[in-house]
Amino acid sequence: MELSNIILSIDVGTQSIRTVLFDLKGSILEIIKTEIDPYYSDKPGWAEQDPEYFWEKLSESTQLLFNTAPFLKSQITAVTLTTQRGTLINIDQEGKPLRPAMIWLDQRQAEASHFPKGLTKMSLSIIKLKESVVQSVKNAECNWIRQNQPEIWKKTDKFLFLSGYLTYKLIDKFHDSVANIVGYVPFDYKKQQWAKEKNIVSKMFPIEREKLPLLFKPSEILGNITHEASLLTGIPEGLPLIAAAADKASEVLGSGVISPDVACLSYGTTATVQTVQKNYVEVLNFLPPYPGAIFNTYHTEIMIYRGFWMINWFKKQFGHREKRISKKTGIPPEQLFDDMIKDIPPGSMGLTLQPYWSPGVRKPGTEAKGAIIGFGDVHTRAHIYRAILEGLAYALKEGLQRTEKKTHTNIQKIIVSGGGSQSEMAMQLTADIFDLPVVRPSIYETSALGAAINAAMGMHYFDTYEQAIDAMCHAGKTFYPIPENRDLYNKLYHRIYKKMYGRLERLYHEIRDITGYPE
Repeated sequence: MELSNIILSIDVGTQSIRTVLFDLKGSILEIIKTEIDPYYSDKPGWAEQDPEYFWEKLSESTQLLFNTAPFLKSQITAVTLTTQRGTLINIDQEGKPLRPAMIWLDQRQAEASHFPKGLTKMSLSIIKLKESVVQSVKNAECNWIRQNQPEIWKKTDKFLFLSGYLTYKLIDKFHDSVANIVGYVPFDYKKQQWAKEKNIVSKMFPIEREKLPLLFKPSEILGNITHEASLLTGIPEGLPLIAAAADKASEVLGSGVISPDVACLSYGTTATVQTVQKNYVEVLNFLPPYPGAIFNTYHTEIMIYRGFWMINWFKKQFGHREKRISKKTGIPPEQLFDDMIKDIPPGSMGLTLQPYWSPGVRKPGTEAKGAIIGFGDVHTRAHIYRAILEGLAYALKEGLQRTEKKTHTNIQKIIVSGGGSQSEMAMQLTADIFDLPVVRPSIYETSALGAAINAAMGMHYFDTYEQAIDAMCHAGKTFYPIPENRDLYNKLYHRIYKKMYGRLERLYHEIRDITGYPE
């Protein structure tokens, strides 16, 4: 079969790099998955990685891709890139990293003494936003580096997200996509551009404008693959690198979500529930909607910080048997976990989990902890595993209800992407808990696909995003609520889960006061 107009999509996630070749029907022609070490930690709460490590692993992955499918290389017409969000890198004047990348999982905090002050502090206190602003100032990587490594900040020529750094390595230009800017930087999320100096976020995150990259709209050409990058990666020299979006926004587009009455759940390392809006709406005050993969759209988002990382946590702590079986049979441990809980009834016989192994953004507060209540002598690790899946769905449902209220939109359907979408049990209980049809896309690589759609639009292969989605996004299996399960979950959600945080909050504060954890 003759192939042409193939798109190379590079997806740099938290735990792996995926290099994928797509055709214009959204079919995967070839894929290479390269596992990576997410981070190392020199101190509690720190999460760092060598920036060059990402580049080396990206190059390794693309070289292996072309070795696997050399006959497709000449048919590639465009390259695109999507990456994990919130990972930041300091670059000197020669384009070399000055320190390890601060990974999005890093939890160190800066001092907030420089802001807010005076009338600004008083005004924020009146409108009950002071605490939120102070927390954002503390969370900002730029503030921590300024305070603790001033010599590094002084030498910093560019302060880049991972997307901007890898873009630089590919095209030798400090360019990035508007839709990659998600983090504690002076960005005007409403106007989708760098904030003016008088904007409050410029005072919260005081980064000199010359340290920031030039921004491009999704689907615009960022530049062309350089000779040096071609030698290292195997990507043909001169191919256009087309702006896409950060991984979560790309997932939404790759899942075919474009209407505000459809929600996208991401069951990935971080679990999120997102909707696409044409208007700027803050679901939580002072927490902006993020730039969408389609320019001038906004993604409302509620995030469960650890999300399906909890599956890996469970596997590490309780899944030794499944890991052994997996080595012998090749069956993924997650599939074995599904089999393990197939006879566990909905509701896990009363075991209810609150999935705040790490606090989320703004709600709940930084003092929050994970909790499991309802233990009895009948409960096993299988009940705990099912309770994890149910707890994540409860938390995301709470976020979606808040989104519906703020956007005045009733969600009619849910698309689920990410690693957790491969679990039949997770998909069914999601339909039961949300009481909505839940659709699994036909392919797992929705983030890479979303980036490929941006590239296809940038190459003018389609006239509209609707056409591109119709051609490249395809629904897989749909799960419908089971009435008796839905009714049980509805009672557990309203009468148990929604009351947990309020009743445990005081104890979380006490734990922090006594132990100092979390800081």
